[in-house]
Amino acid sequence: MRPATRRAVPVQNSGPAQGRAAAPELDRFNTAPSAEAEAALLDCFGSRRWAGRVAAHRPYPDLDALLAAADEAGYDLPPPDLAEALAAEVSPGLHPAAPHSAHLALRAAHAAYECRFGHVFVICLDGFEPAEQPDQVLAGIRARLAHDPDQERVVTADEMRRLARGRIIELVSGS
Repeated sequence: MRPATRRAVPVQNSGPAQGRAAAPELDRFNTAPSAEAEAALLDCFGSRRWAGRVAAHRPYPDLDALLAAADEAGYDLPPPDLAEALAAEVSPGLHPAAPHSAHLALRAAHAAYECRFGHVFVICLDGFEPAEQPDQVLAGIRARLAHDPDQERVVTADEMRRLARGRIIELVSGS
């Protein structure tokens, strides 16, 4: 089960990783004890197999290499490992100050999704302003409820990889 807070190995990323030497903070991630690196990665994507695989391929020369390894490990995951990662996720919610009716609508949408697909709804909201996120979540649930289970499995796996990428960037940037 995912802890309430992420373990961060502080790493600063001052811009695109291409063509740059590894930042000292990425070096710290690369040289952290295996168990510590795996625990930090597990907070990015809740599959033990994924976290172990990404940690085992250290050292990474730059952020792009780390992200590529994370993507590759995510594409190769068998369904039970994806299910493990999904079980560690929490459905996106609303700010507590949102209207009660909005909370009810979102709760009903999440329940319908979970009933249909058997797991929480996940969506990567990178690039959306906080005020836009509730609408994106509701629109995403509504659109994806129309998917057949196989189609939704593919979309969910892609959203999980996108979430992992964003979390890894946070992990190695200290944000």
